[in-house]
Amino acid sequence: MKKLLMLSIGLLSTAYISAQELGIADAVRYSNDEIQGSARFRAMGGAFGALGGDMSSVNINPAGSVIFNSSHASLSLGTFGKKNEVNYFNGLNTSTDTSIDLNQLGAAFIFVNRNSESLWKKFALSIAYDRSADFDDNWVARGSNTNNSIGSYFLANAQGKFIDDISALPGETISEAYSAVGGLNNGFENQQAFLGFEGFIIDPNDATPNETDYVSNIDLEAGDYNQTFTYASRGYNGKLAFNFATSYDDKFYFGLNLNSHFINFERTTFLRESNSSVNSTITDVDFENNLLTTGSGFSFQLGGIAKVTEEFRVGLSYNSPTWYRISDETSQFLGTTRIENGSSIRQTVNPNVINIYEEYRLQTPGKLTGSLAYIFGKKGLLSFDYSVKDFSNAQFRPNSDVFFSNLNNSITNQLDTAVTYRLGGEYRYKQLSFRGGYRFEESPYKDDTVIGDLTGYSLGLGYSFGDFNIDVAFSQAEREINYQLYSVGLTDTAGIQTRFTDVIMTLAFNI
Repeated sequence: MKKLLMLSIGLLSTAYISAQELGIADAVRYSNDEIQGSARFRAMGGAFGALGGDMSSVNINPAGSVIFNSSHASLSLGTFGKKNEVNYFNGLNTSTDTSIDLNQLGAAFIFVNRNSESLWKKFALSIAYDRSADFDDNWVARGSNTNNSIGSYFLANAQGKFIDDISALPGETISEAYSAVGGLNNGFENQQAFLGFEGFIIDPNDATPNETDYVSNIDLEAGDYNQTFTYASRGYNGKLAFNFATSYDDKFYFGLNLNSHFINFERTTFLRESNSSVNSTITDVDFENNLLTTGSGFSFQLGGIAKVTEEFRVGLSYNSPTWYRISDETSQFLGTTRIENGSSIRQTVNPNVINIYEEYRLQTPGKLTGSLAYIFGKKGLLSFDYSVKDFSNAQFRPNSDVFFSNLNNSITNQLDTAVTYRLGGEYRYKQLSFRGGYRFEESPYKDDTVIGDLTGYSLGLGYSFGDFNIDVAFSQAEREINYQLYSVGLTDTAGIQTRFTDVIMTLAFNI
């Protein structure tokens, strides 16, 4: 089949692949819209839905921009740290990652209605950028796996496929053959099987063109595989909001955001496995996978704030789904060591090919947020936000594609509605402001051992120079996840307890 379809393919540096490996974790990753925000926003746990008066509040409730008394701008820089404690078959490893980034930038321009008889007192035009996810991360899982070998991964991808569709034909280079098998149906699976076959990890039971049954040259019953799995990622998810808001009788505030979203995600995983079984001809395996994901999307937000009394405010906002268009590129490398005639032979399968997958669409779930705030005159305030998001509504498209349809069914069955609580307070003494916050985010999974709940605390200080403010915030949060190494075969998980520690400084000023 491969010979008939792809015989004319020459040496390629890129290949267009017919199928790809996407999972529920990808839907969850890009459905996160919990912005990092300004220092004041972060210090108060992000509870700004009924408050406004901060540029990051615009990305929570669009009505918040018109709360400003005059035009306003702010800029925020932060250090964002992650500490991962990874447990893998009783092997414990700790890693840290720290980055410095621009996480918030925005300006609101306030226009006052000079017609004293109109109840529409003022309106605001704003533009606000916030990072909604930080993908910078690295960790290592190391231990002696008593269950599964990487050989099970390659074997699972090979079973049921013709030898012709997972191997190099006479005269084909590794690059040509790798590209060719990727162009067939189930191209991703074919390429994994190809790597395993060319790396001598798997062999057919019978070397005939019609053979579809394979065996592993790693003893899958040995139950003692020394494995080191390294994970490293970089990137961000950003949100740019174009905002319009207006106030009615200085009691009711309404706003609209039109949002542009950006995805940039890079990930490298590297597995090193060794075994000492006398029944294994393959003793060592190095397996590297690289992913680059880029995308853009659109969403809108509607919001309102009601000033019930001078002290008490109520807010309500709706975040539409985000409609993304996403592109993926991957590359792979495999190295093996085998014993042949008493000698140790190193085999390298390096296609030097970048797989380019067909662009796909992702619709993330919408979100509804209700908010309350109480203002103690000029002394301080308390604020509370409650958000609901049904992650099971995430959808990959086109849904007419069988792969996406099956994946969407899995999303519906495994993801759940997640609730987020945020509580924040501020006390003012002369030019100084003291702030504190708490936030709680439920797991998006029905099985919360996959990703656990997140709990976080924050503190902050602010100093006002009149038309110019400096704010600083410190926040810390924790979450536990179980990361599954591969989709089939080697499906064991690494238990990761992550502590997020952020320090943010904001410069804010009236224009």
